[in-house]
Parts: sequence; C-alpha cells; structure tokens
Amino acid sequence: MITPLNKPHVLIFSFAYYPRFIGGAEVAIKEITDRIAPGDIEFDMITLCLDSRLPKYEKIGNVNIYRIGWSTSKKFSTDSLPFYLNLNKYAYLLTGLSKAISLNRKRKYDAIWSIMANYSSFAAVLFKLMHPKIPYLLTLQDGDPISYLKRRALPLYPLFKMIFTKADHIQTISNYLADWAKNMGAKCPVTVVPNAVDLELFSKPISSQEAVDLKSKLGKKENDVFLVTTSRLVEKNAVGDIIESLKYLPANIKLLILGQGHEEGKLRELAIELGLNNGESTCKNNVKVIDRVQFLGFISHKDMPPYLQISDIFVRPSLSEGLGVSFLEAMAAGLPIIATPVGGIPDFLKDGETGLFCEVGNPRSIAQKVEKLIKDKESRDYIIKNASKMIREKYQWIMIAKKMQEILVEKVFE
Repeated sequence: MITPLNKPHVLIFSFAYYPRFIGGAEVAIKEITDRIAPGDIEFDMITLCLDSRLPKYEKIGNVNIYRIGWSTSKKFSTDSLPFYLNLNKYAYLLTGLSKAISLNRKRKYDAIWSIMANYSSFAAVLFKLMHPKIPYLLTLQDGDPISYLKRRALPLYPLFKMIFTKADHIQTISNYLADWAKNMGAKCPVTVVPNAVDLELFSKPISSQEAVDLKSKLGKKENDVFLVTTSRLVEKNAVGDIIESLKYLPANIKLLILGQGHEEGKLRELAIELGLNNGESTCKNNVKVIDRVQFLGFISHKDMPPYLQISDIFVRPSLSEGLGVSFLEAMAAGLPIIATPVGGIPDFLKDGETGLFCEVGNPRSIAQKVEKLIKDKESRDYIIKNASKMIREKYQWIMIAKKMQEILVEKVFE
C-alpha cells in the first residue's frame, strides 16, 4: 500500500503538452495533476519538443517535463507538422522508450500512465513488457474515428492491441471509448471518468467594458448573432459544415472560429467561395466591413472565456468525438450548444434538455437548430439552465482529479 511516506512516482507518456500544444487531453492532464498534491504523487512526463524555443526540461505545475525529438523555431500545430517533424511521432516508440528506461534507473517508477491510443502508448507498452511489475494505466481521450485509429496502426497492429490488453487499468472519458477498450480485448477494469471544466475560469462574467471592447474589435453590431466554435481545424470537427450553414441563415448571423489546423486554408477558401468573406476585413464608404466568418487562430485557454461570453451559440458538428471538453466549457460560459449525436457526446448532451442535436454532415440541419435557439427564447433559457446545473454537479475538475487520484492510488498501485 502506498503511503505519504513512500510518495509514488508516476511516468506519463504523452505526445504533446503545455505551453504550445494544447488540446482536451493536455488540458485534462494539467487540471488533474495540478490538483494532486506533490506530497501525494509526483509526476514526470516524456513528450515531444517540436518547438525549439521550449526547454528540454522544465517543471509545469506538478509535472516534470522531459522533451525529446526534433524541433523547429517555426510555428506549427500538431495537426499540420512538416514531414520531418511528423517523423517524431513514429520515432517516439523508440526515443520515448529509451528516455523512460533512463529515467526509471533514477526514479524507480511506481506506475506509468499513457495518454491516448497512439505511438506514445506504443512506447508505454514496450516499457511495460520490459518492466511487467510496474502498473500501467491507460487513459483514452481519443476523438478521431476508431476506424481511422485502427487503420493508422496497421503496420504495428499486434502492438496496438497490446495498448489495451497489457493495461492494468483503463480510464476513459466516455462510455463510447469504454466500449472500444473492451472490444479491443481489454482484460483489466475499465472506468469512465470524464473530462471537466475550470468553472471559475469559464463562468466568471467579464466586465461590461471588456465585453464592449471585444465586441467592437470583432465588429459585433447590436442585432448580430455570433456563432462560435473552439476547434482544431481538422476534418473530424466539421467546421466546414458550420461555414456552409451560414448560407441558410440571415446575414446578421456570423461565425467566430478559435483554433488552428491543417484545414484552415481550405476553410478560408470555402468562406470566400460561398460569398461569406472577401478574404479579409475591408473598408467600404469609410465603414469597416467584417467578414461573416472570422478566423481568430490560436487563442490560449485562459483567454478563451471572453470570446465565448460575447457569443450567442456554440456549434461543433463533429464527425467523431471522444467526449469534447469544448462543449463543456461553452456550457459553463452560459452558451447553448449544437452538436451531433456521435461518440461520447450523448453522455452529456440530452436533446432539448442540455443542448440540441443536429444531423451529421448536414449544414441545413445546423441552420435549423440555430434558428430554433434564436426564435424560441424559452427553450434556449431552459437548455442553458439545465446545462449549467449539470456542469456544476458532474463536470468540475476538483471532482475529476479526486476520482483519478483514487484510480491511481487505490486501483493501480495496489
């Protein structure tokens, strides 16, 4: 039994991490580890460097970060890496394993914790095979289609299956991913512990002056309705469907896109092709004309709440989704959400209760749901109230961190 006098050390395997590369999985790791006292568990992490401006070692919160692999000073998202940097993902299998072996000689890990079913987990599995007595916890945060994940792993599919079959405990963020783990042959206990929200950050109202300034910056007029999405600009998030939905909606309904990814160029071209954008904001008769679709690029997590709070409806018509922390954050900010009934989304979205479902791959369906929320204020207020209550009761990080600590201490270490 682990006691405070014998503080456990846990090694985390994760492709990406703060401060440059942040998605739902990275947010979850930080929010959880920040809420576990260093005196209870100490965490190390092996992650890719990618950005040469980042140090090879630093401590962020309660995690000692060890960065490996090739890097560059140019700015890329993890979804749009050039070929030579993308090789890092495949090399991690060996470079990550080598670093883990080296660290373990000094740290004597009590457990390893792998994030997502990808090549970083391959390194974790190989480490587990070499050190079978060290418990191995797998967390599934994956949002890509399962068929895609399996296809990507084909060259090493037997090893891919071992990600699941060699785990001592699997934690997933949704029932959908729990079912996948069992279908992949997991023999260990599988526990569903969802991602959550920094309620204080996302629900704290911004000042009236801050709201006025941000609306002015974004060109929001009195009768404008802002749709907003916080998404990686990749195919599975179907941002193009939101853009296309605007052609079925009045001109005062506009879209803010917070995020970056390899599909940005394609999405910009789509907005121009549909006559929604001129390519950039222009001046006409000395009046600034703002495009109906605004690409705001990378917005840090801590700077995101004001953009949500001056918006009116959150939309993400995902083609696949492990859970989707962005939905929960939008709910915490007081926005009604429109989503698709895929993956782990039905765990928290009950149609007409905590949000609205639109059809997958159907921009017209998105437009219909937007119109419903605009015209039916009673329904909109009911959804916002229910979603806010649900977030407070089930999706706060302090609750989730406690459950994860219980999994580590009571189930994995024992």
